[in-house]
Amino acid sequence: MKRQYQPSKVRRRRQHGFLARNSSKSGKGILANRRRVGRKRLTPV
Repeated sequence: MKRQYQPSKVRRRRQHGFLARNSSKSGKGILANRRRVGRKRLTPV
């Protein structure tokens, strides 16, 4: 039996990447919050 997590780099980038975050209002809010906190990386991908 396969394990549940079968990673795909393309899918990961499309869902969690910078462009995905920046394309919606709430995503822009997340980026703004992370900038305010002073995160080294804004998105995990």
